[in-house]
Amino acid sequence: MSAVTVLTTPLAIFGRLFAFGADVVVGVFRRPFQLREFIQQAWFIASVTIIPTALVAIPFGAVIALQAGSLIQQFGAQSFTGSAAVLAVVREAGPIATALLVAGAGGSAIAADLGARKIREELDAMMVLGIDPIQRLVVPRVLACMLVAVFLNGLVSVVGVLGGYFFNVILQGGTPGAYLASFTALAQLPDLWQGMAKALVFGFIAAIVASYKGMHADGGPRGVGQAVNESVVITFLLLFLANFVMSALYIQLVPAKAL
Repeated sequence: MSAVTVLTTPLAIFGRLFAFGADVVVGVFRRPFQLREFIQQAWFIASVTIIPTALVAIPFGAVIALQAGSLIQQFGAQSFTGSAAVLAVVREAGPIATALLVAGAGGSAIAADLGARKIREELDAMMVLGIDPIQRLVVPRVLACMLVAVFLNGLVSVVGVLGGYFFNVILQGGTPGAYLASFTALAQLPDLWQGMAKALVFGFIAAIVASYKGMHADGGPRGVGQAVNESVVITFLLLFLANFVMSALYIQLVPAKAL
């Protein structure tokens, strides 16, 4: 395999994935909107992700509180432990944990469902009947994934902050009042909006990649399994890249809150 082929193949895949995402965005504005499919998919994605997300949020908040508290104590700034922990959870840990669970549980389920439809030739039959599979199947799943990601991000943020509070007060000897009062000194409302925006974008990316890989699965059941694995790996890579870009833009556009 030549070096040119190695370089052009990923670029071609990215181009097709971008074109697929553009088709999905256009399909959102087409009518009729599949409301029943949207509700069913939102309920399904929430049912398979809400419990793992809540369980993951507790150690996320605990680890951040322990690490941030230990580091801040070395500088003699114990009063800012709460602000550091809360900002880390709301800005980074919450959206990332949500994205990983949505991509790992919800995204894999979407890829497996659409992949099974692909190998059974259901998608081809829909196109023969004049039904657009993107509008009928993909758009409701993408919107459902985005909606669930936003709500799960709120759940992770709340559970993570409460877990950080518990571990900081119980294990590190912090005072409850200092923890609750400190994050108001540095945290601001745009921090919350940034976390929600990240969750929305991450849910969109996870659903787009999963739908694309599922609708392009081939080779029978083995191909479906391979498509699911590839969708999870590609989603993780794109999520971390998108997280870096959004964090960098936020830092540049939103000034830090002055003490």
